[in-house]
Amino acid sequence: MAMTTSNTSFLQRAQVYSTELKEILREEMMAQRYVRMLDGFPDGNTFNIPSIGQAQVDNYVEDSAVTYRPLDTGNFTFTIDKYLSSATYMTKKAEQDLFYANELMSRFVPEQERSIMEHFETTTFAAADSGNENSNRALNGVNMRISGGNAGVIELADFAYARYALKKQHVPDNNLVAIVDPSVEFQLNSLGNLVNVSNNPRFEGIVRDGIATGMRFVANVYGFDVYCSNFLPDAFAGDTILERNGSTDTDVSGGKVNLFFSADQSVNPFVGAFRQMPEVDYDYNKDHQRHEFVTTARYGVKLYRPENMVQVVSLTTIS
Repeated sequence: MAMTTSNTSFLQRAQVYSTELKEILREEMMAQRYVRMLDGFPDGNTFNIPSIGQAQVDNYVEDSAVTYRPLDTGNFTFTIDKYLSSATYMTKKAEQDLFYANELMSRFVPEQERSIMEHFETTTFAAADSGNENSNRALNGVNMRISGGNAGVIELADFAYARYALKKQHVPDNNLVAIVDPSVEFQLNSLGNLVNVSNNPRFEGIVRDGIATGMRFVANVYGFDVYCSNFLPDAFAGDTILERNGSTDTDVSGGKVNLFFSADQSVNPFVGAFRQMPEVDYDYNKDHQRHEFVTTARYGVKLYRPENMVQVVSLTTIS
């Protein structure tokens, strides 16, 4: 008897599945490198860091009493306010029936830890924009929060302004970092004055390779190493702020807050602490007949140096 496809259909599998599971694409995370992690935090959930100001100078008249002035003091309060859990289970019946049961359970813990660290990433960047809407957050007469210079669309001059604002706050101009939304990278990559590299040879690398590739910057813009992130905070609803020239109110609702700062270790913009690093617990629940995995963590993070944080809010629409 001949064996053909017509009379061996019962021996064929209607569908064939791979032995591997497809995972979603992951973005690299960068926030933790800009956070000064506190130690010496043995108990409690609140950490106090006293601060002092600078000494004052007075005119002196010979043979008269000098004027004694105290140094200004303050107190920075930091709180462990995030207590997170990420939990998943698989029933015993599912373990018996699922072809991918082992592969799936092996991903529970890494996925739970990843979700907690993404929360840390988002919370850290959000801490840079934790004030009120409609505020330019002026320090020493300089606006530290502005809208992109062309009706909410970022321009090269906004990079120059961010450097100016940091200098006015006495922030060191080394290790300057700009973390921007992908829409900003697109906007800068397509700027006409960059595309014409014959007039701007210093930007030739941007035109050829783009501003950022993964976690590695390709070109330097006005001293800033540029990175892209999808974890930047959203602008406030109804947020209307000034452009860099200080004269135009721009509605940046639905925009993204791009961050400009110095990553020098002496002036890390954020401070944080893990009371409990991501910790895994496993148990077999005999009452529900299932395997249970849970990862928990406790941490806090806060903007420590507002003078080392310029925010340029830009709309995400591209053309």
